[in-house]
Amino acid sequence: MGLKTKHGTIKYPAFFPDATHAYIKGISSRDILASGTTGLVVNTYHAIIDKTVDVIEKCGGLHKFMGLNIPIITDSGGFQAMSLVRRSPGNGKITRDGIKFKMDGSRKSITLTPENCIQTQAKLGGDIMMCLDDCTDPGESQKEQELSVVRTVAWAKRCKEEFEKVTKHVRRKPLLFAIVQGGNSKELRKKCAEELIKIGFDGYAYGGWPVDGDGVFLDEMLFFAAGLMPAGKPKYAMGVGKPEDIKKCIKMGYNIFDCVLPTRDARHKRLYVFSGRAEKGYEFIYMRAKKHETDREPVSKSCTCELCTQHNRAYLYHLFKQGDSNAGRLATIHNLTFYSQFTESLK
Repeated sequence: MGLKTKHGTIKYPAFFPDATHAYIKGISSRDILASGTTGLVVNTYHAIIDKTVDVIEKCGGLHKFMGLNIPIITDSGGFQAMSLVRRSPGNGKITRDGIKFKMDGSRKSITLTPENCIQTQAKLGGDIMMCLDDCTDPGESQKEQELSVVRTVAWAKRCKEEFEKVTKHVRRKPLLFAIVQGGNSKELRKKCAEELIKIGFDGYAYGGWPVDGDGVFLDEMLFFAAGLMPAGKPKYAMGVGKPEDIKKCIKMGYNIFDCVLPTRDARHKRLYVFSGRAEKGYEFIYMRAKKHETDREPVSKSCTCELCTQHNRAYLYHLFKQGDSNAGRLATIHNLTFYSQFTESLK
């Protein structure tokens, strides 16, 4: 099974690493492809902040700009409503019109609306556009969750209207996904999903932080939300990235995932390795451990990445110790290869 897009079919299950600023730190587009990665997520909000939207458009869109011919999801920037505004109200304001972000403590600000969110994503040229949503933490008050659902549905309707305008004369249209909000309230999740389904979208996503304040994965709510989404439509578990959580979500019906974990962990010297001894089926190799200083073993004997086929742990330890940029590069390629092999094993 899979999902046809302008730049190839997404075969399920699919894990898309986050290329937030239209790149993955420390590695090239060739490295991305060599890792077996089959798609990426680029963030609309950061493209605006980086002032790269017009540059990318003039270069022919994200795929030509990055030199990649794989599916790309353009995230709306709704997550930043939570991470930058809800958690730090001095950074902006959320209204029924959109999200106002203050810039670096100055008087300057930008406002992300459903209309300019879709216009920006059209300029970026991704394969899957995401509706602007009002993302919340699971622990926020009932009143805030209710407001979030009202805004998310209203914004989704405006996004769909703007999407139809900007793609009116486009022969091969991108896909448009809506995001189901509602926090920890089943009633609100149901209300949000039902209203979004009435509008009609190409796919649906679980919105909001997938773990609670103690870091516990919200299995019950993710399962409940998956059951609300239409059968036969893509189900995207946003921000779900631990291999064991991906496995759980596949059983629930989700088929697309994204997360910063593999690339961030790589830069922090934490590498993923398959292991029959571990309960989860994998374990971590921590390259900060001094025992690796003279370790002649590869990071993983079963991995086909550049790091594991050409170098040993001692060499990677040495690169990290010296602060060489190749340390992060090789570690990132390895973790992305692990995720590619992991998702492939679940197909």
